[in-house]
Amino acid sequence: MAELFRMPAVAADAATAVLSAWQVAEGASFTKDDALVSIETDKAEVDVSAERDGVLLKALYEAGVEIEVGDPIAVLGTVGEQTGDLDALLAELGVAAPGVARQAVRRDVPEEPVAPVPAAAPAHRVAPASGEPDRGGRIFSSPLARRLAREAGLGIEALTGTGPGGRVVRRDVEAAAAAAAAAGRAQMPEPPSPPAAAPVPQATTPAAPASAAGTGDHEDVPHTRMRRAIARRLTESKQHTPHFYLRATCAVDELLALRQRINAVSPVRISVNDLLIKAVATAHTQVPEMNAVWQPDAVRRFRTVDVSVAIATDTGLVTPVLRGIENLSVSAIATRTRAFAERARSGGLAPADLEGGSITVSNLGMYGVEEFAAIINPPQASILAIGAARDEAVVRDGAVTAAKVLGVVLSVDHRPVDGAVAARWLAAFTEAVENPVRLVV
Repeated sequence: MAELFRMPAVAADAATAVLSAWQVAEGASFTKDDALVSIETDKAEVDVSAERDGVLLKALYEAGVEIEVGDPIAVLGTVGEQTGDLDALLAELGVAAPGVARQAVRRDVPEEPVAPVPAAAPAHRVAPASGEPDRGGRIFSSPLARRLAREAGLGIEALTGTGPGGRVVRRDVEAAAAAAAAAGRAQMPEPPSPPAAAPVPQATTPAAPASAAGTGDHEDVPHTRMRRAIARRLTESKQHTPHFYLRATCAVDELLALRQRINAVSPVRISVNDLLIKAVATAHTQVPEMNAVWQPDAVRRFRTVDVSVAIATDTGLVTPVLRGIENLSVSAIATRTRAFAERARSGGLAPADLEGGSITVSNLGMYGVEEFAAIINPPQASILAIGAARDEAVVRDGAVTAAKVLGVVLSVDHRPVDGAVAARWLAAFTEAVENPVRLVV
């Protein structure tokens, strides 16, 4: 029996999402857990799987349009079912009559300057996802595919698209990059030279269309969806979250010595940040009142320690969540953190990876930053900003001696957490860092 397939809420705070690509052709059958459609939000692109066997009777939107969460995007049926009278079927399912369906916003950008692309037709009139519409020589692709192509040094116009209507999607870029890299290795002269497809540094946001350039003294780079999301969320955080800040200096000589001993035997290389994340978990366990977030009707306290880790990518900062780290070894934390970093930089994070947690760890020490105060990532209750380890003179047992110290700043939401609680947490964190043996027992 025919039923509507609606735009899923793949991210908790997303009101809309871009239909990036249909993974099943119109009229084709699929089985449970097959990928039906790729959905792109401000944070990631994710494949949505089928909940049962069926057939895609009708795609109501072609790829590349932004649609409100909950709006119908396709008609699904049982295997072998035929469409019949489409207008009657859509009316029976409650889809808007011809001429009144909401106009979706196209997010594809042609590679070359052309006349504006008309908005998608009403839902029931959109060209079938399996068709080959005339693009007039223009190359269309998903935003994620364009970013990956730039990072790999590939021209999007040179790629063959396998998406709907020849649209270039992520898998096309990945295949082309792999082929170019293999060809570069095979033809590498002596002495070796970099492969032809080596990544070329690019701007952190998509290049502006020809019609959006600036004048001779500046350039206007259009906002990406991720950059808009970051701006919106952090502005809301500073406007609505009452921040207060606590600072501490931790001696890290023993921590660095422990890291060296661990790396001598560990199958996974441990970073200072991995040990500091474990220290955060230790402090959360000792001061559970910090493992909380503000809700409209209550303070929600968590039973597991879930910590977000700030990872910089070419398109912006993402904060995937390490879950249950109070029970993880330092090597397990290192493994998961590296996996998140790889997926973040390749655009492979799922929205679920970015949801949850009560605290974020943001480390700029590798850039030589001594101290900074970070903005809380809502709805979390705190963020720990970590600076660089440096040599300083400290007083120990009445004598001045040289030591490695690390500056941290804890930003806290004053609604669920009072100053005294945050102070106890920071003391527990400092104790764990300065006596790191407790991180591995």
